[in-house]
Amino acid sequence: MPKFKYVAKDENATTVTGKVSAENEDAVIKELRKRDLIVISVKEAKELNLKNFSIGPSKVKGDDLVIFARQLATMIEAGIPILQSLEALEEQMSHPYFKGVIAAVREDVSVGNSLSVAFGKHPDVFDTLFVSMVKAGETGGALNALLDRIAGYMEKTLKLKRKVKSALVYPIVVISMAVIITLVLLIKVVPTFKEIYDSLGHELPGMTLVLIAISENLRAGFVWVVVLLFVLGVAFANYKKTESGSLLIDKAILKVPVFGSLITKVAISRFSRTLATLIQSGVPILISLEIVGKSSGSRVIEVVSEDVCNHIREGESISEPLSKSKVFPAMVIRMISVGEKTGKLETMLTKIAEFYEDQVDAAVAGLTSMIEPLIIGFLGIVVGFIVIALFLPIIRMSTMIG
Repeated sequence: MPKFKYVAKDENATTVTGKVSAENEDAVIKELRKRDLIVISVKEAKELNLKNFSIGPSKVKGDDLVIFARQLATMIEAGIPILQSLEALEEQMSHPYFKGVIAAVREDVSVGNSLSVAFGKHPDVFDTLFVSMVKAGETGGALNALLDRIAGYMEKTLKLKRKVKSALVYPIVVISMAVIITLVLLIKVVPTFKEIYDSLGHELPGMTLVLIAISENLRAGFVWVVVLLFVLGVAFANYKKTESGSLLIDKAILKVPVFGSLITKVAISRFSRTLATLIQSGVPILISLEIVGKSSGSRVIEVVSEDVCNHIREGESISEPLSKSKVFPAMVIRMISVGEKTGKLETMLTKIAEFYEDQVDAAVAGLTSMIEPLIIGFLGIVVGFIVIALFLPIIRMSTMIG
């Protein structure tokens, strides 16, 4: 059944707009008259299909969302109506999918829906945090300030993510290259040398025999190793999707030497920054904690947030359940406790976030400087063993001939 947009006047002469499903325009007019509305206009609403805009990547980058929020805040602050602001942002958007989402949001707003409701229909672009802050801005009459705050929060979050990625990319790339080089040597190079040694008929040293045995076993079972790794990867991914699995894996990640400490600092920083931003925006504390848990990306933090919510409902403070979680250090808990007692919780949370962001910077720098010599040492040992094992028989034969 098609949908129709209407514009009408109620008994107080107030203009009302909306959508209604009906067989034709006459049916819409009859329905509106039953509601004691004076019909001004009725026309069929064309539903936007986002598939028409999906030529190209459908995932919207964080940077695009930051620019969108910042520009929308600026235009609203300048006094430009929301519909005109959305229309302008839609026209200048180069991302095909995001352009379609903005068009759909504008369409929803044009028929009387609030901006937060329109954003909430696109959770793949606007998460719960974004929608909740927009809703708080609409309620408090400070939408432009809240949009600007969202943009600032996302900028800091993206900056933190980039720092962590930069710390992890280098060792992952180098270790991957080391594994590939080692596999090529074992699967392709070692068998060639084995044929040469077999043709000579000399007794081989122990190192060389071990290397040849490793190479032969790897070649014989290489397909099975790949299949096993694939099966284990699929099983791991499915297990991580379960509640118990995701909680167990996230707990294990936080206990990994060196990397676990870095990830814990990132989690505390993000928890503090998100909670501070939501409280400053006027979002109720229970809703804020629910949003923090869902947007944390860590099942451990989500469970802690749920536990804190339950304790707050029973009349307890935030700091008490946090101290039992064994995730947050004593300094963080004491600062939160002081913030609760003095009524400056958001200020304390912001200071915690800034402190741990600095800690992440220092950890990333230390991690890079520490991992580099470890990787070089690992490569030297593995490749050195292979080279010595391959050329040791040749050296021995040269010595015998001499």
